[in-house]
Amino acid sequence: MTTPNLTSPLTFEPIFMERIWGGRRLAKEFSKDLPPNIRIGESWEIVDRPEAQSVVRNGPLRGKTLHDLWTQDRPAIFGDVPESERFPLLVKLLDAREQLSLQVHPPEDVAKMLGGEPKTEFWYVAAADPEAELFVGLREPMTREEFKTTLTRGTIADHVHKIRVKAGDAMFLPAGRFHAVGAGNLLVEIQQNSDTTYRVFDWNRSDNSETPRQLHVDEALQSIDFNDSAPNLVQPRGELLAKDDLFEIQKWNLSAPREIASRGQFAIVFCITGGIQCADSDLAPGDFFLVPASLQDRQVKPVGGQASLLRVTL
Repeated sequence: MTTPNLTSPLTFEPIFMERIWGGRRLAKEFSKDLPPNIRIGESWEIVDRPEAQSVVRNGPLRGKTLHDLWTQDRPAIFGDVPESERFPLLVKLLDAREQLSLQVHPPEDVAKMLGGEPKTEFWYVAAADPEAELFVGLREPMTREEFKTTLTRGTIADHVHKIRVKAGDAMFLPAGRFHAVGAGNLLVEIQQNSDTTYRVFDWNRSDNSETPRQLHVDEALQSIDFNDSAPNLVQPRGELLAKDDLFEIQKWNLSAPREIASRGQFAIVFCITGGIQCADSDLAPGDFFLVPASLQDRQVKPVGGQASLLRVTL
């Protein structure tokens, strides 16, 4: 198949996910066109999964799914990238109006054993209420039996490590890290392409039918790293926020035009503040686009003098 000559970055239709802990902040902060009267907790912006597909909304590839691009146009769109059945990342926005459950995502060896998918992720705090916190890791190392005892007593929330956060903070979460997003956070989440979550404690919250939400304690006990205590927020190394086997994430403060990636390399761009232009496409805060590997005009330019962005590559 011949890929059309692309003259613009690719933008995708977001997929809005109703969540019991979600709200309406994505409309207020990022002008997302949310469906009415629903608590939206997540906006899946770039995703290639059997149950959810990003669809191109602009240009000659309009209507194509991300999986179409990955399987049919990979060299032109993504360049020389590691082989995998699906695009290996899932990029989303999270609006935590209420706190999420205390949970864990399994490491690869445990995921294989339990029939799930491994998941390492990264959070960037786009906005946060004054008292907003992240729950990450344990306050102190524990044995599995000690952890089980706190669950039985209903005191597990006393043993999770809490960090007060503000806009601009970031956290790396390797698979196996016990965690939750606290209320009042608006996050960018860049993660391994997975949707396996094992909930341990959900603050005694019920679903809409007044039934306590399903927990996955046995699976979680096999997945949690009980020696993972008091992790710190990301300490940027220049522009670099995170570099892992799965992804590299940089934050750029943009005051002049700059090439987003070398020719032959793709990049995902998220506009944090200001406005960004690439070729004939504009991004406002909360917008994403994908710069294809074959795009000729690869410069990103600030609109109005100053802008900030996240740059995501494999």
